[in-house]
Amino acid sequence: MALATATTRAEGFRAFLRSRITRTIFIWNFVGLLVLIVGVLLLTEMRAGLTEAQFRNLRTQGELITNLLIETGTVEGDPYPYVNESAVRTVLLRILPPIAEGGRPGVGRPRIRMFASDGRLVADSDVLYDVLEGQPLPSIGEQESVGDAIGRVARNAQSWRLTPWRATTSLEQEHMRAMRGEIVSGERLNEKGERVVSVTLPLRRVQMVMGTVTIESADVERILVAERASMIPFVIGAAIALFLSSLLLALSIANPLRRLAGAADSLRLTGATRLRLPDVSKRKDEIGALGASLEAMTGALADRIDANERFAADVSHEIKNPLASIQSAVASARTASDPAQQARMLAIVGQDVQRLDRLITDIARASRIEAETARGDLGVVDLGNLLFELCRAYAPDERSPVAVEFRGAKPEGATVFGQAGPLGQVFRNLIDNARSFSPPDKPVQVGLETIRQREGAIVRATVDDDGPGIPPENLETIFERFYTQRPKGTAFGGNSGLGLSIARQIVNALGGRVFAENRPAGGARLVVEMPLREVT
Repeated sequence: MALATATTRAEGFRAFLRSRITRTIFIWNFVGLLVLIVGVLLLTEMRAGLTEAQFRNLRTQGELITNLLIETGTVEGDPYPYVNESAVRTVLLRILPPIAEGGRPGVGRPRIRMFASDGRLVADSDVLYDVLEGQPLPSIGEQESVGDAIGRVARNAQSWRLTPWRATTSLEQEHMRAMRGEIVSGERLNEKGERVVSVTLPLRRVQMVMGTVTIESADVERILVAERASMIPFVIGAAIALFLSSLLLALSIANPLRRLAGAADSLRLTGATRLRLPDVSKRKDEIGALGASLEAMTGALADRIDANERFAADVSHEIKNPLASIQSAVASARTASDPAQQARMLAIVGQDVQRLDRLITDIARASRIEAETARGDLGVVDLGNLLFELCRAYAPDERSPVAVEFRGAKPEGATVFGQAGPLGQVFRNLIDNARSFSPPDKPVQVGLETIRQREGAIVRATVDDDGPGIPPENLETIFERFYTQRPKGTAFGGNSGLGLSIARQIVNALGGRVFAENRPAGGARLVVEMPLREVT
Protein backbone atom coordinates (compact mmCIF):
# COMPACT_ATOMS: atom_id res chain seq x y z
CA MET A 1 0.00 0.00 0.00
CA ALA A 2 2.83 2.39 0.89
CA LEU A 3 4.60 1.54 -2.38
CA ALA A 4 1.42 2.24 -4.37
CA THR A 5 0.98 5.59 -2.59
CA ALA A 6 4.60 6.57 -3.29
CA THR A 7 4.20 5.57 -6.94
CA THR A 8 1.03 7.66 -7.23
CA ARG A 9 2.77 10.68 -5.71
CA ALA A 10 5.75 10.29 -8.05
CA GLU A 11 3.43 10.09 -11.07
CA GLY A 12 1.58 13.20 -9.88
CA PHE A 13 4.86 15.10 -9.44
CA ARG A 14 6.06 14.11 -12.91
CA ALA A 15 2.72 15.21 -14.38
CA PHE A 16 3.09 18.52 -12.52
CA LEU A 17 6.54 19.08 -14.03
CA ARG A 18 5.29 18.21 -17.53
CA SER A 19 2.45 20.70 -17.26
CA ARG A 20 2.69 23.44 -19.89
CA ILE A 21 0.73 25.91 -17.75
CA THR A 22 3.03 25.21 -14.80
CA ARG A 23 6.10 25.90 -16.93
CA THR A 24 4.57 29.09 -18.32
CA ILE A 25 3.66 30.42 -14.88
CA PHE A 26 7.08 29.67 -13.39
CA ILE A 27 9.07 30.99 -16.36
CA TRP A 28 7.26 34.31 -16.65
CA ASN A 29 7.15 35.04 -12.93
CA PHE A 30 10.81 34.12 -12.48
CA VAL A 31 11.75 36.37 -15.40
CA GLY A 32 10.44 39.35 -13.44
CA LEU A 33 12.17 38.16 -10.29
CA LEU A 34 15.41 37.62 -12.19
CA VAL A 35 15.31 41.17 -13.52
CA LEU A 36 15.05 42.54 -9.96
CA ILE A 37 17.77 40.23 -8.63
CA VAL A 38 20.19 41.16 -11.41
CA GLY A 39 19.46 44.86 -10.89
CA VAL A 40 20.00 44.67 -7.14
CA LEU A 41 23.22 42.69 -7.50
CA LEU A 42 24.60 45.07 -10.10
CA LEU A 43 23.71 48.16 -8.06
CA THR A 44 25.17 46.71 -4.86
CA GLU A 45 28.41 45.90 -6.67
CA MET A 46 28.51 49.37 -8.22
CA ARG A 47 27.82 51.15 -4.93
CA ALA A 48 30.45 49.23 -3.01
CA GLY A 49 32.99 49.66 -5.80
CA LEU A 50 32.41 53.38 -6.21
CA THR A 51 32.58 54.05 -2.48
CA GLU A 52 35.80 52.10 -2.14
CA ALA A 53 37.27 53.86 -5.18
CA GLN A 54 36.31 57.21 -3.68
CA PHE A 55 38.13 56.35 -0.43
CA ARG A 56 41.27 55.45 -2.35
CA ASN A 57 41.08 58.59 -4.47
CA LEU A 58 40.61 60.84 -1.44
CA ARG A 59 43.49 59.19 0.39
CA THR A 60 45.80 59.68 -2.58
CA GLN A 61 44.81 63.32 -2.89
CA GLY A 62 45.12 63.79 0.87
CA GLU A 63 48.65 62.37 0.96
CA LEU A 64 49.75 64.69 -1.86
CA ILE A 65 48.16 67.73 -0.19
CA THR A 66 49.61 66.79 3.22
CA ASN A 67 53.11 66.46 1.79
CA LEU A 68 52.74 69.81 0.04
CA LEU A 69 51.50 71.49 3.22
CA ILE A 70 54.39 70.05 5.22
CA GLU A 71 56.87 71.51 2.76
CA THR A 72 55.27 74.96 2.26
CA GLY A 73 52.85 75.48 5.13
CA THR A 74 55.01 74.61 8.12
CA VAL A 75 58.03 76.45 9.51
CA GLU A 76 60.98 75.03 11.44
CA GLY A 77 60.74 77.14 14.61
CA ASP A 78 62.66 77.32 17.84
CA PRO A 79 62.26 75.17 19.75
CA TYR A 80 59.30 73.46 17.82
CA PRO A 81 58.04 73.76 14.26
CA TYR A 82 54.73 75.56 13.77
CA VAL A 83 52.04 75.99 11.09
CA ASN A 84 52.06 79.07 8.88
CA GLU A 85 48.32 79.57 8.54
CA SER A 86 48.49 82.17 5.75
CA ALA A 87 50.78 79.92 3.76
CA VAL A 88 48.33 77.00 4.24
CA ARG A 89 45.46 79.10 2.86
CA THR A 90 47.61 80.22 -0.08
CA VAL A 91 48.47 76.60 -0.90
CA LEU A 92 44.82 75.55 -0.79
CA LEU A 93 43.84 78.42 -3.09
CA ARG A 94 46.50 77.37 -5.59
CA ILE A 95 45.91 73.61 -5.63
CA LEU A 96 42.08 73.71 -5.90
CA PRO A 97 40.51 75.15 -9.05
CA PRO A 98 37.45 77.38 -8.59
CA ILE A 99 33.96 76.03 -9.27
CA ALA A 100 32.91 76.51 -12.88
CA GLU A 101 29.99 78.79 -13.55
CA GLY A 102 26.75 76.86 -13.18
CA GLY A 103 28.48 74.05 -11.29
CA ARG A 104 27.42 72.66 -7.93
CA PRO A 105 29.67 72.65 -4.86
CA GLY A 106 30.84 69.25 -3.73
CA VAL A 107 30.50 67.77 -7.21
CA GLY A 108 33.82 66.92 -8.85
CA ARG A 109 35.92 68.92 -6.31
CA PRO A 110 36.61 67.77 -2.75
CA ARG A 111 36.41 69.96 0.32
CA ILE A 112 39.70 70.34 2.26
CA ARG A 113 39.96 71.47 5.86
CA MET A 114 43.00 71.75 8.09
CA PHE A 115 42.74 71.65 11.86
CA ALA A 116 45.39 72.62 14.37
CA SER A 117 46.46 70.18 17.03
CA ASP A 118 43.96 71.69 19.47
CA GLY A 119 41.09 71.17 17.02
CA ARG A 120 40.91 74.78 15.82
CA LEU A 121 39.98 75.20 12.14
CA VAL A 122 42.93 76.70 10.30
CA ALA A 123 41.66 76.67 6.70
CA ASP A 124 38.52 75.56 4.82
CA SER A 125 38.44 75.42 1.03
CA ASP A 126 34.70 76.25 0.94
CA VAL A 127 35.29 79.36 3.05
CA LEU A 128 38.25 80.39 0.91
CA TYR A 129 36.15 80.22 -2.24
CA ASP A 130 33.02 81.63 -0.58
CA VAL A 131 30.92 78.65 -1.74
CA LEU A 132 27.14 79.12 -1.69
CA GLU A 133 24.63 76.36 -2.42
CA GLY A 134 22.45 77.21 -5.41
CA GLN A 135 19.83 75.50 -7.50
CA PRO A 136 19.34 76.73 -11.09
CA LEU A 137 15.72 77.41 -12.12
CA PRO A 138 14.37 75.97 -15.37
CA SER A 139 13.71 78.36 -18.22
CA ILE A 140 10.15 79.54 -18.74
CA GLY A 141 8.24 77.05 -20.86
CA GLU A 142 11.04 74.50 -20.73
CA GLN A 143 9.78 70.90 -20.38
CA GLU A 144 11.46 68.58 -17.92
CA SER A 145 13.28 65.75 -19.67
CA VAL A 146 12.80 62.08 -18.79
CA GLY A 147 16.35 61.90 -17.41
CA ASP A 148 15.79 64.95 -15.21
CA ALA A 149 12.53 63.48 -13.96
CA ILE A 150 14.23 60.19 -13.09
CA GLY A 151 17.01 62.08 -11.30
CA ARG A 152 14.51 64.16 -9.34
CA VAL A 153 12.61 61.03 -8.29
CA ALA A 154 15.87 59.36 -7.30
CA ARG A 155 16.97 62.39 -5.21
CA ASN A 156 13.61 62.42 -3.47
CA ALA A 157 14.05 58.73 -2.76
CA GLN A 158 16.54 59.65 -0.01
CA SER A 159 13.61 59.82 2.38
CA TRP A 160 12.28 56.41 1.33
CA ARG A 161 14.80 54.41 3.37
CA LEU A 162 13.10 52.09 5.82
CA THR A 163 16.31 51.70 7.86
CA PRO A 164 17.92 55.06 8.83
CA TRP A 165 21.53 55.52 7.69
CA ARG A 166 24.09 56.01 10.47
CA ALA A 167 27.48 57.68 10.22
CA THR A 168 30.52 55.50 10.84
CA THR A 169 32.58 58.32 12.39
CA SER A 170 32.29 61.98 13.35
CA LEU A 171 34.66 64.77 12.34
CA GLU A 172 35.88 65.09 15.92
CA GLN A 173 36.61 61.37 16.16
CA GLU A 174 38.53 61.46 12.89
CA HIS A 175 40.61 64.43 14.13
CA MET A 176 41.42 62.74 17.44
CA ARG A 177 42.48 59.49 15.81
CA ALA A 178 44.55 61.29 13.18
CA MET A 179 46.37 63.21 15.95
CA ARG A 180 47.54 59.78 17.15
CA GLY A 181 49.15 59.20 13.77
CA GLU A 182 46.37 57.18 12.09
CA ILE A 183 44.89 57.72 8.63
CA VAL A 184 41.12 57.62 9.22
CA SER A 185 38.38 57.11 6.61
CA GLY A 186 34.63 57.11 7.19
CA GLU A 187 31.13 58.16 6.14
CA ARG A 188 29.08 60.82 7.83
CA LEU A 189 26.70 63.73 7.36
CA ASN A 190 28.09 67.23 6.88
CA GLU A 191 26.50 70.39 8.23
CA LYS A 192 24.20 70.54 5.19
CA GLY A 193 22.83 67.09 5.90
CA GLU A 194 24.61 65.54 2.93
CA ARG A 195 26.25 62.14 3.04
CA VAL A 196 29.99 62.50 2.54
CA VAL A 197 32.96 60.19 2.53
CA SER A 198 36.11 61.59 4.11
CA VAL A 199 39.72 60.78 4.82
CA THR A 200 41.62 62.49 7.66
CA LEU A 201 45.42 62.38 7.63
CA PRO A 202 47.92 63.59 10.22
CA LEU A 203 50.10 66.61 9.32
CA ARG A 204 53.38 65.24 10.59
CA ARG A 205 56.77 66.94 10.52
CA VAL A 206 59.43 64.43 11.52
CA GLN A 207 57.73 62.76 14.52
CA MET A 208 55.56 65.66 15.59
CA VAL A 209 51.84 65.78 14.55
CA MET A 210 51.14 69.47 14.03
CA GLY A 211 47.51 69.10 12.94
CA THR A 212 45.21 67.18 10.66
CA VAL A 213 43.99 67.51 7.10
CA THR A 214 40.48 66.32 6.27
CA ILE A 215 39.53 65.85 2.66
CA GLU A 216 35.88 64.97 2.01
CA SER A 217 33.62 64.60 -0.97
CA ALA A 218 29.84 64.90 -1.23
CA ASP A 219 29.91 62.91 -4.46
CA VAL A 220 28.40 60.03 -2.46
CA GLU A 221 25.13 61.92 -2.76
CA ARG A 222 25.51 61.88 -6.52
CA ILE A 223 26.40 58.20 -6.39
CA LEU A 224 23.22 57.36 -4.47
CA VAL A 225 21.11 59.43 -6.84
CA ALA A 226 22.71 57.70 -9.81
CA GLU A 227 22.08 54.32 -8.15
CA ARG A 228 18.42 55.02 -7.65
CA ALA A 229 18.09 56.48 -11.12
CA SER A 230 19.72 53.38 -12.60
CA MET A 231 17.44 51.12 -10.53
CA ILE A 232 14.30 52.70 -11.97
CA PRO A 233 14.68 51.03 -15.41
CA PHE A 234 15.11 47.65 -13.68
CA VAL A 235 11.97 48.23 -11.64
CA ILE A 236 10.08 49.30 -14.76
CA GLY A 237 11.36 46.21 -16.60
CA ALA A 238 10.28 43.94 -13.73
CA ALA A 239 6.88 45.66 -13.61
CA ILE A 240 6.42 45.14 -17.36
CA ALA A 241 7.43 41.48 -17.05
CA LEU A 242 5.01 40.93 -14.16
CA PHE A 243 2.26 42.77 -16.05
CA LEU A 244 2.81 40.57 -19.10
CA SER A 245 2.81 37.53 -16.82
CA SER A 246 -0.47 38.57 -15.24
CA LEU A 247 -1.97 39.36 -18.65
CA LEU A 248 -0.83 36.00 -20.01
CA LEU A 249 -2.29 34.16 -17.03
CA ALA A 250 -5.54 36.09 -17.34
CA LEU A 251 -5.86 35.36 -21.06
CA SER A 252 -4.66 31.75 -21.00
CA ILE A 253 -6.16 30.55 -17.72
CA ALA A 254 -8.68 32.87 -16.14
CA ASN A 255 -10.61 33.71 -19.31
CA PRO A 256 -11.08 30.08 -20.50
CA LEU A 257 -12.03 28.97 -17.01
CA ARG A 258 -14.55 31.80 -16.81
CA ARG A 259 -15.98 30.69 -20.16
CA LEU A 260 -16.22 27.11 -18.93
CA ALA A 261 -18.01 28.28 -15.78
CA GLY A 262 -20.38 30.40 -17.89
CA ALA A 263 -21.13 27.47 -20.18
CA ALA A 264 -21.83 25.25 -17.16
CA ASP A 265 -24.20 27.87 -15.72
CA SER A 266 -25.90 28.13 -19.11
CA LEU A 267 -26.43 24.37 -19.11
CA ARG A 268 -27.98 24.58 -15.66
CA LEU A 269 -30.27 27.50 -16.47
CA THR A 270 -31.37 26.56 -19.98
CA GLY A 271 -31.76 22.83 -19.44
CA ALA A 272 -29.35 21.94 -22.26
CA THR A 273 -27.50 18.65 -21.97
CA ARG A 274 -24.28 19.05 -23.98
CA LEU A 275 -21.38 21.47 -23.53
CA ARG A 276 -19.71 22.82 -26.68
CA LEU A 277 -16.52 24.92 -26.45
CA PRO A 278 -14.34 23.71 -29.34
CA ASP A 279 -11.82 26.58 -29.13
CA VAL A 280 -11.09 25.68 -25.48
CA SER A 281 -11.11 21.88 -25.79
CA LYS A 282 -8.63 22.00 -28.71
CA ARG A 283 -5.92 23.61 -26.57
CA LYS A 284 -2.86 21.44 -25.92
CA ASP A 285 -2.68 21.99 -22.16
CA GLU A 286 -4.64 21.27 -18.98
CA ILE A 287 -7.31 23.85 -19.83
CA GLY A 288 -7.95 22.04 -23.11
CA ALA A 289 -8.01 18.71 -21.28
CA LEU A 290 -10.53 20.16 -18.80
CA GLY A 291 -12.72 21.48 -21.64
CA ALA A 292 -12.59 18.12 -23.44
CA SER A 293 -13.38 16.29 -20.20
CA LEU A 294 -16.35 18.56 -19.51
CA GLU A 295 -17.63 18.03 -23.05
CA ALA A 296 -17.18 14.27 -22.68
CA MET A 297 -18.86 14.33 -19.26
CA THR A 298 -21.88 16.30 -20.47
CA GLY A 299 -22.02 14.07 -23.55
CA ALA A 300 -22.05 10.97 -21.36
CA LEU A 301 -24.75 12.48 -19.17
CA ALA A 302 -26.79 13.37 -22.24
CA ASP A 303 -26.39 9.83 -23.57
CA ARG A 304 -27.49 8.47 -20.21
CA ILE A 305 -30.53 10.76 -20.20
CA ASP A 306 -31.41 9.59 -23.72
CA ALA A 307 -30.89 5.96 -22.66
CA ASN A 308 -33.12 6.45 -19.62
CA GLU A 309 -35.81 7.98 -21.81
CA ARG A 310 -35.62 5.02 -24.20
CA PHE A 311 -35.61 2.66 -21.23
CA ALA A 312 -38.75 4.30 -19.83
CA ALA A 313 -40.46 3.98 -23.21
CA ASP A 314 -39.39 0.32 -23.49
CA VAL A 315 -40.58 -0.40 -19.94
CA SER A 316 -43.94 1.17 -20.70
CA HIS A 317 -44.26 -0.95 -23.83
CA GLU A 318 -43.17 -4.16 -22.11
CA ILE A 319 -45.59 -3.67 -19.19
CA LYS A 320 -48.51 -2.90 -21.48
CA ASN A 321 -48.19 -6.26 -23.26
CA PRO A 322 -48.82 -8.53 -20.21
CA LEU A 323 -51.43 -6.08 -18.89
CA ALA A 324 -53.31 -6.26 -22.18
CA SER A 325 -53.05 -10.05 -22.08
CA ILE A 326 -54.35 -10.13 -18.49
CA GLN A 327 -57.21 -7.79 -19.37
CA SER A 328 -58.20 -9.95 -22.33
CA ALA A 329 -57.95 -13.19 -20.32
CA VAL A 330 -60.05 -11.78 -17.47
CA ALA A 331 -62.73 -10.59 -19.92
CA SER A 332 -62.77 -13.99 -21.61
CA ALA A 333 -63.01 -15.79 -18.25
CA ARG A 334 -66.01 -13.68 -17.28
CA THR A 335 -67.95 -14.58 -20.40
CA ALA A 336 -66.88 -18.23 -20.57
CA SER A 337 -69.25 -20.82 -19.07
CA ASP A 338 -66.94 -23.78 -19.60
CA PRO A 339 -64.84 -24.46 -16.48
CA ALA A 340 -61.98 -25.77 -18.60
CA GLN A 341 -61.86 -22.56 -20.65
CA GLN A 342 -61.95 -20.48 -17.45
CA ALA A 343 -59.03 -22.53 -16.11
CA ARG A 344 -57.04 -21.83 -19.27
CA MET A 345 -57.73 -18.11 -18.94
CA LEU A 346 -56.64 -18.16 -15.30
CA ALA A 347 -53.43 -19.96 -16.29
CA ILE A 348 -52.70 -17.22 -18.82
CA VAL A 349 -53.33 -14.61 -16.13
CA GLY A 350 -50.91 -16.44 -13.83
CA GLN A 351 -48.20 -16.56 -16.51
CA ASP A 352 -48.61 -12.86 -17.26
CA VAL A 353 -48.52 -11.97 -13.56
CA GLN A 354 -45.32 -14.01 -13.22
CA ARG A 355 -43.91 -12.22 -16.26
CA LEU A 356 -44.83 -8.83 -14.77
CA ASP A 357 -43.29 -9.76 -11.44
CA ARG A 358 -40.01 -10.82 -13.07
CA LEU A 359 -40.02 -7.76 -15.32
CA ILE A 360 -40.50 -5.33 -12.42
CA THR A 361 -37.89 -7.16 -10.32
CA ASP A 362 -35.32 -6.93 -13.11
CA ILE A 363 -36.12 -3.27 -13.74
CA ALA A 364 -35.59 -2.46 -10.07
CA ARG A 365 -32.39 -4.51 -10.09
CA ALA A 366 -31.12 -2.69 -13.18
CA SER A 367 -31.76 0.70 -11.57
CA ARG A 368 -30.09 -0.37 -8.33
CA ILE A 369 -27.03 -1.77 -10.12
CA GLU A 370 -26.67 1.40 -12.23
CA ALA A 371 -26.81 3.62 -9.13
CA GLU A 372 -24.42 1.35 -7.25
CA THR A 373 -21.94 1.39 -10.13
CA ALA A 374 -22.11 5.19 -10.40
CA ARG A 375 -21.73 5.88 -6.67
CA GLY A 376 -19.56 3.02 -5.48
CA ASP A 377 -15.82 3.18 -4.87
CA LEU A 378 -13.87 0.97 -7.26
CA GLY A 379 -11.26 -1.40 -5.96
CA VAL A 380 -9.32 -4.53 -6.87
CA VAL A 381 -11.52 -7.65 -7.12
CA ASP A 382 -10.20 -11.22 -7.18
CA LEU A 383 -12.32 -12.50 -10.07
CA GLY A 384 -11.05 -16.06 -9.73
CA ASN A 385 -12.22 -16.35 -6.13
CA LEU A 386 -15.52 -14.59 -6.98
CA LEU A 387 -16.40 -17.03 -9.81
CA PHE A 388 -15.22 -20.09 -7.86
CA GLU A 389 -17.46 -19.27 -4.88
CA LEU A 390 -20.37 -18.29 -7.17
CA CYS A 391 -20.27 -21.65 -8.95
CA ARG A 392 -20.28 -23.46 -5.59
CA ALA A 393 -23.42 -21.53 -4.60
CA TYR A 394 -25.40 -22.86 -7.59
CA ALA A 395 -27.15 -26.19 -7.22
CA PRO A 396 -29.96 -27.86 -9.17
CA ASP A 397 -33.38 -26.80 -7.86
CA GLU A 398 -37.05 -26.87 -8.80
CA ARG A 399 -36.73 -23.92 -11.17
CA SER A 400 -33.67 -25.29 -13.00
CA PRO A 401 -32.15 -28.77 -12.68
CA VAL A 402 -29.01 -27.65 -14.48
CA ALA A 403 -25.78 -27.71 -12.45
CA VAL A 404 -22.92 -25.19 -12.69
CA GLU A 405 -19.29 -26.30 -12.74
CA PHE A 406 -16.00 -24.40 -12.59
CA ARG A 407 -13.39 -25.76 -14.97
CA GLY A 408 -10.05 -26.49 -13.34
CA ALA A 409 -8.68 -25.26 -10.02
CA LYS A 410 -9.33 -21.81 -8.59
CA PRO A 411 -6.93 -19.46 -10.44
CA GLU A 412 -4.59 -17.11 -8.61
CA GLY A 413 -3.79 -13.52 -9.57
CA ALA A 414 -6.82 -12.97 -11.82
CA THR A 415 -7.63 -9.54 -10.34
CA VAL A 416 -9.58 -6.75 -12.01
CA PHE A 417 -10.63 -3.19 -11.17
CA GLY A 418 -14.29 -2.94 -10.16
CA GLN A 419 -16.86 -3.75 -7.48
CA ALA A 420 -17.63 -7.21 -6.17
CA GLY A 421 -21.43 -6.62 -6.05
CA PRO A 422 -21.97 -5.51 -9.66
CA LEU A 423 -19.46 -8.06 -11.01
CA GLY A 424 -21.25 -10.83 -9.14
CA GLN A 425 -24.53 -9.66 -10.71
CA VAL A 426 -22.91 -9.80 -14.18
CA PHE A 427 -21.97 -13.47 -13.85
CA ARG A 428 -25.24 -14.43 -12.13
CA ASN A 429 -27.09 -13.02 -15.14
CA LEU A 430 -24.84 -14.88 -17.58
CA ILE A 431 -25.11 -18.16 -15.67
CA ASP A 432 -28.91 -17.85 -15.28
CA ASN A 433 -29.22 -17.20 -19.01
CA ALA A 434 -27.06 -20.26 -19.82
CA ARG A 435 -29.04 -22.52 -17.42
CA SER A 436 -32.28 -21.52 -19.11
CA PHE A 437 -30.99 -22.95 -22.43
CA SER A 438 -29.00 -26.01 -21.25
CA PRO A 439 -30.52 -29.53 -21.11
CA PRO A 440 -31.04 -30.86 -17.55
CA ASP A 441 -28.20 -33.39 -17.86
CA LYS A 442 -25.64 -30.93 -19.24
CA PRO A 443 -24.05 -28.62 -16.64
CA VAL A 444 -23.05 -25.04 -17.40
CA GLN A 445 -19.25 -24.69 -17.63
CA VAL A 446 -17.53 -21.58 -16.20
CA GLY A 447 -13.87 -20.92 -17.05
CA LEU A 448 -11.29 -18.21 -16.29
CA GLU A 449 -7.82 -17.50 -17.69
CA THR A 450 -5.26 -14.69 -17.87
CA ILE A 451 -4.05 -13.74 -21.34
CA ARG A 452 -0.92 -11.68 -22.03
CA GLN A 453 -1.24 -9.48 -25.10
CA ARG A 454 0.86 -6.75 -26.72
CA GLU A 455 -1.73 -4.15 -25.69
CA GLY A 456 -1.73 -5.46 -22.09
CA ALA A 457 -2.84 -8.41 -19.98
CA ILE A 458 -6.53 -9.25 -19.72
CA VAL A 459 -8.70 -11.61 -17.68
CA ARG A 460 -11.03 -13.71 -19.85
CA ALA A 461 -14.07 -15.41 -18.28
CA THR A 462 -16.38 -17.76 -20.24
CA VAL A 463 -19.82 -19.22 -19.53
CA ASP A 464 -20.66 -22.22 -21.81
CA ASP A 465 -23.97 -24.01 -22.27
CA ASP A 466 -25.05 -27.01 -24.39
CA GLY A 467 -28.22 -25.40 -25.70
CA PRO A 468 -29.29 -24.82 -29.31
CA GLY A 469 -26.85 -21.89 -29.75
CA ILE A 470 -27.51 -18.38 -30.97
CA PRO A 471 -28.48 -17.43 -34.54
CA PRO A 472 -25.53 -15.51 -36.06
CA GLU A 473 -27.72 -12.46 -36.74
CA ASN A 474 -28.66 -12.27 -33.03
CA LEU A 475 -25.18 -12.43 -31.48
CA GLU A 476 -25.41 -8.69 -30.76
CA THR A 477 -29.15 -8.17 -30.41
CA ILE A 478 -29.35 -10.52 -27.40
CA PHE A 479 -27.67 -7.74 -25.38
CA GLU A 480 -30.41 -5.24 -26.19
CA ARG A 481 -32.98 -4.40 -23.55
CA PHE A 482 -36.12 -6.53 -23.48
CA TYR A 483 -34.86 -8.91 -26.13
CA THR A 484 -36.88 -12.08 -25.35
CA GLN A 485 -36.82 -14.12 -28.54
CA ARG A 486 -36.27 -17.74 -27.52
CA PRO A 487 -36.20 -21.13 -29.30
CA LYS A 488 -39.35 -23.17 -29.60
CA GLY A 489 -40.22 -25.29 -26.62
CA THR A 490 -38.90 -22.95 -23.95
CA ALA A 491 -41.22 -21.52 -21.33
CA PHE A 492 -42.81 -18.16 -22.14
CA GLY A 493 -42.46 -15.35 -19.61
CA GLY A 494 -39.50 -16.84 -17.78
CA ASN A 495 -37.15 -14.03 -18.86
CA SER A 496 -37.48 -10.23 -18.85
CA GLY A 497 -34.82 -9.56 -21.51
CA LEU A 498 -32.79 -7.33 -19.15
CA GLY A 499 -30.17 -9.73 -17.76
CA LEU A 500 -27.66 -9.58 -20.62
CA SER A 501 -28.26 -5.85 -21.10
CA ILE A 502 -27.43 -5.23 -17.43
CA ALA A 503 -24.29 -7.39 -17.73
CA ARG A 504 -23.00 -5.43 -20.73
CA GLN A 505 -23.76 -2.10 -19.07
CA ILE A 506 -21.72 -2.99 -15.96
CA VAL A 507 -18.78 -4.50 -17.86
CA ASN A 508 -18.55 -1.54 -20.23
CA ALA A 509 -18.57 0.88 -17.27
CA LEU A 510 -15.57 -0.98 -15.82
CA GLY A 511 -13.54 -0.77 -19.02
CA GLY A 512 -14.18 -4.31 -20.27
CA ARG A 513 -16.36 -5.94 -22.90
CA VAL A 514 -18.85 -8.80 -23.11
CA PHE A 515 -19.90 -10.66 -26.24
CA ALA A 516 -21.42 -13.91 -27.40
CA GLU A 517 -20.24 -16.63 -29.77
CA ASN A 518 -21.25 -20.15 -30.77
CA ARG A 519 -19.12 -23.09 -29.70
CA PRO A 520 -17.83 -25.40 -32.46
CA ALA A 521 -19.17 -28.44 -30.58
CA GLY A 522 -22.59 -26.87 -30.17
CA GLY A 523 -24.13 -24.50 -27.68
CA ALA A 524 -23.40 -20.84 -26.88
CA ARG A 525 -20.54 -19.14 -25.11
CA LEU A 526 -20.76 -15.79 -23.33
CA VAL A 527 -17.35 -14.10 -22.90
CA VAL A 528 -16.28 -11.33 -20.49
CA GLU A 529 -12.88 -9.67 -20.97
CA MET A 530 -11.51 -7.12 -18.51
CA PRO A 531 -8.05 -5.53 -18.04
CA LEU A 532 -5.84 -7.34 -15.54
CA ARG A 533 -5.05 -5.21 -12.49
CA GLU A 534 -2.02 -6.74 -10.81
CA VAL A 535 -1.66 -6.18 -7.08
CA THR A 536 1.80 -4.87 -6.11
